[in-house]
Amino acid sequence: MKIPRVRLWLSAVAAALVAAVGAAGPLATTAANAAAGCRVEYTVSSQWQGGFGANVNITNLGDPVSGWRLTWSFAAGQTVTQLWNGSVTQSGAQVTVTNVTYNGTLATGASTAFGFNGTWNGSNPVPGSFALNGTSCTGGVTTSPSPSPSTSPSSSPSSSPGGGSLPCDIYASGGTPCIAAHSTVRALYGSYNGNLYQVRRSSDNTTRNIGVLSAGGSANAAAQDSFCAGTSCVTTVIYDQSGRGNNLAYQGSGGVGGAASPASATTETLTVGGSKAYSLYINPGNSYWRDGHLTGVPTGASPEGMYMVTSGTHVNSGCCFDYGNSETTRRADGAGAMDAIYFGTSCWFGGCSGSGPWVQADLEWGLYPGGSQSWNPNQRAFTSKFVTAMLKNNGTSRFAIKGGNAQSGGMTTLWDGGLPSGYSPMKKQGAIILGSGGDCCIDNRNQSAGTFYEGAMVSGYPSDATENAVQANITAVGYR
Repeated sequence: MKIPRVRLWLSAVAAALVAAVGAAGPLATTAANAAAGCRVEYTVSSQWQGGFGANVNITNLGDPVSGWRLTWSFAAGQTVTQLWNGSVTQSGAQVTVTNVTYNGTLATGASTAFGFNGTWNGSNPVPGSFALNGTSCTGGVTTSPSPSPSTSPSSSPSSSPGGGSLPCDIYASGGTPCIAAHSTVRALYGSYNGNLYQVRRSSDNTTRNIGVLSAGGSANAAAQDSFCAGTSCVTTVIYDQSGRGNNLAYQGSGGVGGAASPASATTETLTVGGSKAYSLYINPGNSYWRDGHLTGVPTGASPEGMYMVTSGTHVNSGCCFDYGNSETTRRADGAGAMDAIYFGTSCWFGGCSGSGPWVQADLEWGLYPGGSQSWNPNQRAFTSKFVTAMLKNNGTSRFAIKGGNAQSGGMTTLWDGGLPSGYSPMKKQGAIILGSGGDCCIDNRNQSAGTFYEGAMVSGYPSDATENAVQANITAVGYR
Protein backbone atom coordinates (compact mmCIF):
# COMPACT_ATOMS: atom_id res chain seq x y z
CA MET A 1 0.00 0.00 0.00
CA LYS A 2 1.14 3.59 -0.66
CA ILE A 3 0.74 6.17 2.09
CA PRO A 4 0.53 9.84 0.96
CA ARG A 5 3.29 12.27 1.80
CA VAL A 6 1.65 15.57 2.77
CA ARG A 7 3.31 18.82 3.88
CA LEU A 8 1.45 21.22 6.21
CA TRP A 9 2.80 24.47 7.62
CA LEU A 10 0.91 25.58 10.74
CA SER A 11 0.23 29.27 11.15
CA ALA A 12 0.49 29.27 14.96
CA VAL A 13 3.37 30.47 17.10
CA ALA A 14 4.39 27.38 19.05
CA ALA A 15 6.65 24.58 19.95
CA ALA A 16 8.31 22.05 17.81
CA LEU A 17 8.35 18.42 18.24
CA VAL A 18 10.62 15.91 16.45
CA ALA A 19 9.59 12.47 17.07
CA ALA A 20 10.90 9.09 17.05
CA VAL A 21 11.18 7.80 13.52
CA GLY A 22 9.83 4.26 13.70
CA ALA A 23 11.98 1.22 13.14
CA ALA A 24 10.83 0.67 9.58
CA GLY A 25 11.61 4.29 8.47
CA PRO A 26 9.16 7.02 7.44
CA LEU A 27 6.18 5.90 5.41
CA ALA A 28 4.02 9.03 5.30
CA THR A 29 4.66 12.66 6.11
CA THR A 30 2.34 15.61 6.58
CA ALA A 31 3.56 19.17 6.16
CA ALA A 32 2.12 22.55 5.09
CA ASN A 33 2.99 26.16 4.25
CA ALA A 34 1.43 29.24 5.82
CA ALA A 35 2.46 32.40 7.65
CA ALA A 36 5.60 32.27 9.75
CA GLY A 37 5.01 30.92 13.22
CA CYS A 38 5.87 27.25 13.39
CA ARG A 39 6.50 24.31 11.10
CA VAL A 40 4.86 20.94 11.82
CA GLU A 41 5.28 17.52 10.26
CA TYR A 42 3.05 14.53 10.99
CA THR A 43 4.80 11.33 9.88
CA VAL A 44 3.40 7.80 9.76
CA SER A 45 6.63 5.95 10.48
CA SER A 46 5.35 2.38 10.40
CA GLN A 47 2.02 0.68 9.79
CA TRP A 48 0.66 -2.82 10.26
CA GLN A 49 -2.79 -4.38 10.26
CA GLY A 50 -4.79 -2.45 12.85
CA GLY A 51 -1.93 -0.33 14.16
CA PHE A 52 0.62 2.33 13.31
CA GLY A 53 3.41 4.49 14.68
CA ALA A 54 3.58 8.25 14.07
CA ASN A 55 5.90 11.16 14.79
CA VAL A 56 5.03 14.85 15.18
CA ASN A 57 7.73 17.45 14.56
CA ILE A 58 7.23 21.22 15.06
CA THR A 59 9.85 23.96 14.78
CA ASN A 60 9.12 27.34 16.38
CA LEU A 61 9.51 30.04 13.71
CA GLY A 62 8.01 32.88 15.75
CA ASP A 63 8.59 34.50 19.12
CA PRO A 64 9.74 32.36 22.06
CA VAL A 65 6.92 30.39 23.66
CA SER A 66 6.40 28.70 27.01
CA GLY A 67 3.81 25.97 26.97
CA TRP A 68 2.11 24.51 23.91
CA ARG A 69 -1.00 22.54 23.01
CA LEU A 70 -1.43 20.74 19.69
CA THR A 71 -4.91 19.57 18.65
CA TRP A 72 -6.25 17.67 15.68
CA SER A 73 -9.12 15.43 14.65
CA PHE A 74 -8.75 11.91 13.27
CA ALA A 75 -10.95 11.32 10.23
CA ALA A 76 -11.23 7.52 10.31
CA GLY A 77 -11.64 6.54 13.95
CA GLN A 78 -7.95 6.21 14.83
CA THR A 79 -6.94 6.26 18.48
CA VAL A 80 -3.69 7.05 20.29
CA THR A 81 -2.65 4.15 22.52
CA GLN A 82 0.81 5.22 23.72
CA LEU A 83 2.66 8.56 23.52
CA TRP A 84 6.08 9.79 24.58
CA ASN A 85 7.60 13.29 25.02
CA GLY A 86 4.15 14.75 25.71
CA SER A 87 0.82 14.25 27.49
CA VAL A 88 -2.25 13.15 25.53
CA THR A 89 -6.01 13.15 25.95
CA GLN A 90 -8.53 11.99 23.37
CA SER A 91 -12.29 12.47 23.24
CA GLY A 92 -13.81 10.72 20.27
CA ALA A 93 -11.91 11.89 17.22
CA GLN A 94 -10.42 14.94 18.95
CA VAL A 95 -6.82 14.60 20.16
CA THR A 96 -4.96 17.05 22.40
CA VAL A 97 -1.24 16.78 23.12
CA THR A 98 0.44 19.16 25.58
CA ASN A 99 4.05 19.67 26.56
CA VAL A 100 5.76 18.03 29.49
CA THR A 101 8.04 19.88 31.92
CA TYR A 102 11.25 19.61 29.92
CA ASN A 103 9.98 20.68 26.46
CA GLY A 104 7.42 23.42 27.16
CA THR A 105 9.70 26.39 26.47
CA LEU A 106 11.02 26.96 22.95
CA ALA A 107 13.20 29.76 21.66
CA THR A 108 12.80 31.05 18.13
CA GLY A 109 14.06 28.37 15.77
CA ALA A 110 14.12 25.67 18.45
CA SER A 111 12.59 22.22 18.01
CA THR A 112 11.29 19.38 20.16
CA ALA A 113 9.25 16.27 19.45
CA PHE A 114 6.73 13.62 20.43
CA GLY A 115 5.83 10.27 18.96
CA PHE A 116 2.98 7.85 19.47
CA ASN A 117 1.51 4.49 18.61
CA GLY A 118 -2.13 4.19 17.56
CA THR A 119 -4.83 1.94 16.16
CA TRP A 120 -6.80 2.18 12.92
CA ASN A 121 -9.55 0.20 11.21
CA GLY A 122 -10.18 0.29 7.48
CA SER A 123 -8.00 3.29 6.60
CA ASN A 124 -5.42 5.52 8.22
CA PRO A 125 -5.45 8.98 6.57
CA VAL A 126 -3.25 11.73 7.98
CA PRO A 127 -5.12 14.48 9.84
CA GLY A 128 -6.40 17.21 7.52
CA SER A 129 -5.70 20.12 9.86
CA PHE A 130 -4.08 21.04 13.16
CA ALA A 131 -4.35 23.82 15.72
CA LEU A 132 -1.52 25.03 17.91
CA ASN A 133 -2.48 26.82 21.11
CA GLY A 134 -5.96 27.26 19.61
CA THR A 135 -4.88 28.76 16.27
CA SER A 136 -5.90 26.77 13.20
CA CYS A 137 -3.40 26.06 10.46
CA THR A 138 -3.95 27.51 7.00
CA GLY A 139 -2.31 27.04 3.61
CA GLY A 140 -2.45 24.59 0.77
CA VAL A 141 -1.79 20.89 1.04
CA THR A 142 0.08 18.88 -1.56
CA THR A 143 0.55 15.13 -1.80
CA SER A 144 3.11 12.85 -3.39
CA PRO A 145 3.69 9.09 -3.35
CA SER A 146 5.30 7.64 -0.25
CA PRO A 147 8.94 6.59 -0.69
CA SER A 148 8.29 3.20 0.85
CA PRO A 149 5.35 0.84 1.43
CA SER A 150 3.73 0.18 4.76
CA THR A 151 5.25 -2.55 6.88
CA SER A 152 3.34 -5.74 7.55
CA PRO A 153 3.99 -7.45 10.88
CA SER A 154 3.78 -10.85 9.21
CA SER A 155 6.91 -10.22 7.18
CA SER A 156 10.36 -9.54 8.60
CA PRO A 157 13.15 -7.66 6.86
CA SER A 158 15.25 -10.10 4.88
CA SER A 159 18.97 -10.55 5.03
CA SER A 160 21.12 -8.43 2.75
CA PRO A 161 24.64 -9.01 1.43
CA GLY A 162 25.92 -6.11 3.51
CA GLY A 163 24.44 -7.24 6.83
CA GLY A 164 24.50 -11.01 6.42
CA SER A 165 22.23 -13.25 8.47
CA LEU A 166 21.64 -11.46 11.76
CA PRO A 167 19.65 -12.68 14.81
CA CYS A 168 16.15 -11.82 13.53
CA ASP A 169 16.95 -13.23 10.07
CA ILE A 170 17.99 -16.43 11.82
CA TYR A 171 14.86 -16.58 13.95
CA ALA A 172 12.66 -15.97 10.88
CA SER A 173 14.36 -18.76 8.93
CA GLY A 174 13.64 -21.06 11.87
CA GLY A 175 9.92 -20.27 11.74
CA THR A 176 9.89 -18.07 14.85
CA PRO A 177 9.95 -14.46 13.60
CA CYS A 178 10.92 -11.53 15.80
CA ILE A 179 7.95 -9.50 16.99
CA ALA A 180 10.20 -7.00 18.78
CA ALA A 181 13.91 -6.30 18.26
CA HIS A 182 15.85 -3.74 20.29
CA SER A 183 19.48 -2.66 20.41
CA THR A 184 21.59 0.42 21.03
CA VAL A 185 24.65 -1.11 19.36
CA ARG A 186 23.67 -2.69 16.02
CA ALA A 187 21.02 -3.78 13.55
CA LEU A 188 19.38 -7.15 14.23
CA TYR A 189 18.26 -7.68 10.61
CA GLY A 190 20.66 -7.75 7.69
CA SER A 191 18.51 -5.24 5.81
CA TYR A 192 17.71 -2.90 8.70
CA ASN A 193 18.75 0.67 7.95
CA GLY A 194 16.60 2.64 10.41
CA ASN A 195 16.98 4.20 13.84
CA LEU A 196 18.16 2.29 16.90
CA TYR A 197 17.39 4.71 19.72
CA GLN A 198 16.67 8.33 20.65
CA VAL A 199 18.73 10.59 22.91
CA ARG A 200 17.75 13.85 24.58
CA ARG A 201 20.33 16.44 25.62
CA SER A 202 20.02 18.55 28.75
CA SER A 203 21.26 21.84 27.27
CA ASP A 204 18.07 22.51 25.29
CA ASN A 205 15.96 19.33 25.74
CA THR A 206 16.01 18.55 22.03
CA THR A 207 16.12 14.96 20.81
CA ARG A 208 17.97 13.08 18.09
CA ASN A 209 17.52 9.62 16.64
CA ILE A 210 20.65 7.49 16.36
CA GLY A 211 20.71 5.04 13.47
CA VAL A 212 23.15 2.58 11.93
CA LEU A 213 26.24 3.30 9.87
CA SER A 214 24.88 1.13 7.05
CA ALA A 215 22.18 -1.50 6.48
CA GLY A 216 22.75 -4.38 8.88
CA GLY A 217 25.58 -2.47 10.57
CA SER A 218 26.64 -0.99 13.88
CA ALA A 219 25.31 2.14 15.58
CA ASN A 220 26.38 5.56 14.39
CA ALA A 221 28.00 6.59 17.68
CA ALA A 222 29.61 9.62 16.04
CA ALA A 223 26.15 11.15 15.55
CA GLN A 224 25.51 10.84 19.28
CA ASP A 225 28.94 12.25 20.14
CA SER A 226 28.30 15.32 17.98
CA PHE A 227 24.80 15.90 19.33
CA CYS A 228 25.77 15.44 23.00
CA ALA A 229 29.07 17.35 22.88
CA GLY A 230 29.42 19.75 25.81
CA THR A 231 26.28 18.57 27.58
CA SER A 232 24.68 15.42 29.03
CA CYS A 233 22.30 13.09 27.22
CA VAL A 234 19.77 10.46 28.24
CA THR A 235 18.26 7.61 26.21
CA THR A 236 14.50 8.18 25.87
CA VAL A 237 13.37 5.56 23.32
CA ILE A 238 14.76 2.26 22.01
CA TYR A 239 13.21 1.59 18.62
CA ASP A 240 11.72 -1.71 17.50
CA GLN A 241 13.42 -2.99 14.35
CA SER A 242 10.70 -5.55 13.54
CA GLY A 243 8.33 -3.05 11.88
CA ARG A 244 5.57 -3.59 14.47
CA GLY A 245 6.13 -0.35 16.34
CA ASN A 246 7.06 -2.00 19.65
CA ASN A 247 9.28 0.90 20.67
CA LEU A 248 10.36 1.06 24.31
CA ALA A 249 10.02 4.44 26.07
CA TYR A 250 11.18 5.20 29.60
CA GLN A 251 8.68 4.79 32.43
CA GLY A 252 8.52 8.36 33.65
CA SER A 253 7.05 11.78 33.01
CA GLY A 254 7.31 12.49 29.29
CA GLY A 255 7.78 8.81 28.55
CA VAL A 256 5.03 6.28 29.17
CA GLY A 257 4.34 7.61 32.66
CA GLY A 258 5.50 6.43 36.05
CA ALA A 259 8.24 7.14 38.57
CA ALA A 260 11.30 6.02 36.59
CA SER A 261 13.73 8.13 34.58
CA PRO A 262 15.69 7.60 31.35
CA ALA A 263 19.19 6.15 31.59
CA SER A 264 22.32 8.16 30.84
CA ALA A 265 23.25 7.72 27.18
CA THR A 266 27.01 8.05 27.71
CA THR A 267 27.97 5.90 30.69
CA GLU A 268 29.56 3.01 28.79
CA THR A 269 31.19 2.71 25.39
CA LEU A 270 32.17 -0.53 23.68
CA THR A 271 33.14 -1.86 20.27
CA VAL A 272 30.73 -3.95 18.17
CA GLY A 273 31.57 -5.02 14.65
CA GLY A 274 34.73 -2.94 14.89
CA SER A 275 32.79 0.29 15.57
CA LYS A 276 32.21 2.36 18.69
CA ALA A 277 28.80 2.04 20.33
CA TYR A 278 27.00 3.01 23.53
CA SER A 279 25.17 0.61 25.83
CA LEU A 280 21.89 1.16 27.65
CA TYR A 281 23.40 1.35 31.13
CA ILE A 282 20.56 0.99 33.60
CA ASN A 283 20.89 2.01 37.23
CA PRO A 284 18.21 1.95 39.95
CA GLY A 285 15.51 4.40 38.91
CA ASN A 286 15.77 3.71 35.14
CA SER A 287 13.25 1.55 33.25
CA TYR A 288 11.56 1.14 29.83
CA TRP A 289 8.16 -0.27 28.81
CA ARG A 290 5.72 -0.75 25.96
CA ASP A 291 2.18 -2.19 25.74
CA GLY A 292 2.48 -4.57 22.80
CA HIS A 293 -0.52 -6.84 23.26
CA LEU A 294 -2.09 -5.44 20.05
CA THR A 295 1.13 -5.45 18.05
CA GLY A 296 2.22 -9.06 18.02
CA VAL A 297 3.58 -9.69 21.53
CA PRO A 298 2.30 -13.17 22.58
CA THR A 299 -0.46 -13.25 25.19
CA GLY A 300 -2.06 -15.96 27.33
CA ALA A 301 -0.51 -19.38 26.71
CA SER A 302 0.92 -18.55 23.26
CA PRO A 303 4.52 -19.78 22.90
CA GLU A 304 7.37 -17.31 22.72
CA GLY A 305 11.14 -17.01 22.98
CA MET A 306 13.58 -14.20 23.70
CA TYR A 307 17.23 -13.36 24.18
CA MET A 308 19.34 -10.46 25.36
CA VAL A 309 23.01 -9.59 25.50
CA THR A 310 23.82 -8.09 28.90
CA SER A 311 26.84 -7.75 31.20
CA GLY A 312 28.07 -9.91 34.07
CA THR A 313 29.99 -6.99 35.58
CA HIS A 314 27.18 -4.47 36.14
CA VAL A 315 24.59 -6.21 38.29
CA ASN A 316 22.86 -6.06 41.66
CA SER A 317 20.21 -7.93 43.66
CA GLY A 318 17.48 -5.31 43.29
CA CYS A 319 14.19 -6.29 41.67
CA CYS A 320 14.38 -6.86 38.81
CA PHE A 321 16.61 -6.47 35.76
CA ASP A 322 14.24 -8.04 33.19
CA TYR A 323 13.70 -8.10 29.45
CA GLY A 324 10.59 -9.73 28.06
CA ASN A 325 6.83 -10.14 28.43
CA SER A 326 5.15 -8.24 31.26
CA GLU A 327 1.84 -6.88 32.51
CA THR A 328 -0.07 -4.24 30.58
CA THR A 329 -1.38 -3.06 33.97
CA ARG A 330 2.13 -2.57 35.39
CA ARG A 331 0.99 -4.46 38.46
CA ALA A 332 1.96 -7.87 39.89
CA ASP A 333 -1.16 -9.61 38.56
CA GLY A 334 -0.36 -13.19 39.54
CA ALA A 335 1.50 -16.34 38.59
CA GLY A 336 2.19 -16.54 34.85
CA ALA A 337 1.38 -12.90 34.07
CA MET A 338 5.04 -12.38 33.12
CA ASP A 339 7.52 -14.30 30.98
CA ALA A 340 10.81 -12.40 31.02
CA ILE A 341 14.54 -13.02 31.26
CA TYR A 342 16.04 -11.94 34.58
CA PHE A 343 19.77 -11.39 35.07
CA GLY A 344 21.31 -10.42 38.39
CA THR A 345 22.24 -11.64 41.86
CA SER A 346 18.79 -11.92 43.43
CA CYS A 347 18.17 -15.26 45.18
CA TRP A 348 14.39 -14.94 45.33
CA PHE A 349 13.43 -18.17 47.07
CA GLY A 350 16.69 -18.71 48.98
CA GLY A 351 19.02 -21.67 49.04
CA CYS A 352 21.15 -20.45 46.12
CA SER A 353 24.64 -21.77 45.51
CA GLY A 354 27.23 -19.01 45.06
CA SER A 355 26.65 -15.32 44.52
CA GLY A 356 25.70 -15.12 40.81
CA PRO A 357 24.85 -13.33 38.64
CA TRP A 358 22.38 -15.86 37.22
CA VAL A 359 20.03 -16.13 34.26
CA GLN A 360 16.56 -16.84 35.68
CA ALA A 361 12.93 -16.61 34.53
CA ASP A 362 10.70 -13.89 35.94
CA LEU A 363 7.27 -15.53 35.66
CA GLU A 364 5.73 -13.09 38.19
CA TRP A 365 5.52 -13.83 41.89
CA GLY A 366 9.06 -15.12 41.78
CA LEU A 367 12.38 -15.44 39.93
CA TYR A 368 12.70 -19.09 38.94
CA PRO A 369 16.13 -20.74 38.53
CA GLY A 370 14.39 -23.83 37.12
CA GLY A 371 11.10 -25.65 37.39
CA SER A 372 10.41 -25.05 41.08
CA GLN A 373 11.18 -22.73 43.97
CA SER A 374 14.04 -25.02 45.00
CA TRP A 375 17.50 -24.10 43.79
CA ASN A 376 18.36 -25.63 40.42
CA PRO A 377 21.74 -27.43 40.74
CA ASN A 378 22.38 -26.86 37.02
CA GLN A 379 22.42 -23.12 37.54
CA ARG A 380 25.77 -21.37 37.22
CA ALA A 381 27.06 -17.82 37.45
CA PHE A 382 27.93 -15.79 34.33
CA THR A 383 30.52 -13.19 35.25
CA SER A 384 32.01 -12.36 31.85
CA LYS A 385 31.91 -8.81 30.52
CA PHE A 386 29.31 -9.78 27.88
CA VAL A 387 26.63 -12.43 28.55
CA THR A 388 23.97 -13.97 26.29
CA ALA A 389 20.77 -14.91 28.14
CA MET A 390 17.88 -16.86 26.57
CA LEU A 391 14.41 -17.94 27.65
CA LYS A 392 11.63 -19.78 25.82
CA ASN A 393 8.23 -20.95 27.03
CA ASN A 394 5.59 -23.01 25.19
CA GLY A 395 2.92 -21.59 27.49
CA THR A 396 1.52 -24.84 28.85
CA SER A 397 4.11 -27.43 29.81
CA ARG A 398 7.72 -26.54 29.05
CA PHE A 399 10.24 -23.73 29.36
CA ALA A 400 14.00 -23.46 28.99
CA ILE A 401 16.67 -21.13 30.39
CA LYS A 402 20.12 -20.74 28.78
CA GLY A 403 23.22 -18.63 29.29
CA GLY A 404 26.54 -18.13 27.58
CA ASN A 405 29.54 -15.90 27.01
CA ALA A 406 28.67 -13.39 24.28
CA GLN A 407 32.28 -13.28 23.09
CA SER A 408 32.93 -16.99 22.56
CA GLY A 409 31.49 -20.48 22.90
CA GLY A 410 27.97 -21.87 22.87
CA MET A 411 24.96 -21.75 25.13
CA THR A 412 24.64 -23.69 28.40
CA THR A 413 21.19 -25.12 29.10
CA LEU A 414 20.34 -24.35 32.72
CA TRP A 415 16.79 -25.71 32.64
CA ASP A 416 14.68 -27.48 30.01
CA GLY A 417 11.58 -28.99 31.52
CA GLY A 418 8.21 -28.42 33.13
CA LEU A 419 6.76 -25.12 34.27
CA PRO A 420 6.55 -24.46 38.03
CA SER A 421 3.39 -25.50 39.81
CA GLY A 422 0.65 -22.92 39.29
CA TYR A 423 2.11 -21.53 36.06
CA SER A 424 0.34 -23.75 33.54
CA PRO A 425 -1.22 -22.36 31.48
CA MET A 426 0.67 -19.09 31.30
CA LYS A 427 -1.35 -15.87 31.46
CA LYS A 428 0.92 -13.44 29.62
CA GLN A 429 -0.48 -9.94 29.04
CA GLY A 430 1.77 -8.79 26.18
CA ALA A 431 3.60 -5.72 27.43
CA ILE A 432 7.39 -5.48 27.03
CA ILE A 433 9.62 -4.60 29.97
CA LEU A 434 13.29 -3.63 30.00
CA GLY A 435 15.30 -2.93 33.12
CA SER A 436 12.68 -3.53 35.81
CA GLY A 437 10.09 -5.93 37.12
CA GLY A 438 6.49 -5.83 35.97
CA ASP A 439 5.20 -3.74 38.88
CA CYS A 440 8.10 -1.29 38.90
CA CYS A 441 7.30 2.19 37.98
CA ILE A 442 3.80 3.35 38.80
CA ASP A 443 4.07 3.23 42.60
CA ASN A 444 7.84 2.97 43.10
CA ARG A 445 11.15 3.32 41.33
CA ASN A 446 13.07 0.44 39.82
CA GLN A 447 15.68 -1.05 42.17
CA SER A 448 17.76 -3.01 39.66
CA ALA A 449 21.01 -2.38 37.82
CA GLY A 450 22.09 -3.98 34.55
CA THR A 451 23.31 -3.35 31.02
CA PHE A 452 21.40 -3.94 27.80
CA TYR A 453 23.12 -4.16 24.42
CA GLU A 454 20.64 -6.04 22.25
CA GLY A 455 17.67 -8.37 22.48
CA ALA A 456 14.63 -9.68 20.67
CA MET A 457 11.33 -11.43 21.36
CA VAL A 458 9.91 -14.02 18.96
CA SER A 459 6.57 -15.64 18.28
CA GLY A 460 6.70 -19.41 18.69
CA TYR A 461 9.04 -21.80 20.48
CA PRO A 462 12.50 -21.52 18.84
CA SER A 463 14.53 -24.65 18.26
CA ASP A 464 17.88 -25.27 19.92
CA ALA A 465 19.49 -25.12 16.47
CA THR A 466 18.05 -21.64 15.90
CA GLU A 467 19.26 -20.43 19.28
CA ASN A 468 22.71 -21.89 18.65
CA ALA A 469 22.87 -20.01 15.35
CA VAL A 470 21.88 -16.76 17.08
CA GLN A 471 24.64 -17.25 19.66
CA ALA A 472 27.14 -17.93 16.86
CA ASN A 473 26.21 -14.62 15.24
CA ILE A 474 26.57 -12.77 18.56
CA THR A 475 30.05 -14.17 19.20
CA ALA A 476 31.09 -13.47 15.61
CA VAL A 477 30.12 -9.79 15.67
CA GLY A 478 32.95 -9.01 18.06
CA TYR A 479 31.77 -7.51 21.35
CA ARG A 480 34.79 -5.75 22.86
